[in-house]
Amino acid sequence: MKALHPPDMTVVIITPDTYGTIRRTIDHIRAQTVKDSLELVIVAVSPVDLEVDSRELDGLNSFQIVSLPDVNSYGEAMARGVRAASAPLVVFAEDHVFPDPGWAEALIDSHQNGRAAVGPVMYNANPADTIGWADLLIGYSEWLYPHPGGEMSHLPGHNSSYRRDILLEYGPELDRLLEAETVLHWDLRAKGHKLYLEPRARLYHLCLGFLGTFLTVHFYMGRMFAATRSQNWPGIKRAAFTLGSPLIPFVRFFGIVRNYSGNKELLRAKTLAYPALALGLMVSAIGEMAGYALGIGDSVEKTFQYHFHRDSHVRK
Repeated sequence: MKALHPPDMTVVIITPDTYGTIRRTIDHIRAQTVKDSLELVIVAVSPVDLEVDSRELDGLNSFQIVSLPDVNSYGEAMARGVRAASAPLVVFAEDHVFPDPGWAEALIDSHQNGRAAVGPVMYNANPADTIGWADLLIGYSEWLYPHPGGEMSHLPGHNSSYRRDILLEYGPELDRLLEAETVLHWDLRAKGHKLYLEPRARLYHLCLGFLGTFLTVHFYMGRMFAATRSQNWPGIKRAAFTLGSPLIPFVRFFGIVRNYSGNKELLRAKTLAYPALALGLMVSAIGEMAGYALGIGDSVEKTFQYHFHRDSHVRK
């Protein structure tokens, strides 16, 4: 597709197999108010050629397909999309997130204030699911609606936008940091960059609905986060955090409750989800303990398979 003018933002989305896996999310991207300013980069990690009907992408500024056969690292796939992008801003999308029509425009506008990264306010795409609420609260409680926005210490992982030039400064380290974006965000803040949550950018997230999958994912996500965070730590610090890991569920649980204690509707939904939330936090903490003590192990490969086909892991 030939663009009439350079894009303002590149949307990077990954598929493990076919275009059909990401079609629903791309339909929402095509509905954006500034779709003619958006480049779409599809990272195909399957060895099978990806067939895309260009007519389904009409209205976008441009699109390209990056072939990355047999990759089982989500961070590497995301980083390849960043390197292939041609816009000054890049935002990540997933097959189970659905942005409101003003999402991209709000992100682009917010970056004009010199911000290195901008995140959306998160909404629940399957709010009737109790385990889904627990999943959303563990992953996104700090950025859930209603939220006034403002500067943050970190932003929603896999769903935020960045200045591309800043990401490229990380070189080959970007692959690792995009596996656990909180670590990337902390580093950006330490370097003096601003991170901002934009309340006009709204994103609906489809959450895990089955207990077994929910616990498996949060164990491996916890291990991957801890291992990424502590990769360059001295042994004594890793040991200290390993021993302190049993405290993590309590700290996180009360933090989540405190975040939304003023929202009666959300508080009622959270109350129903408390048992699953508590169990998920405990399993996640066990994963973090493993990450601090034993390293990343196979957590990258294990989590990779759960990034896709989220509709098979939710209740109807």
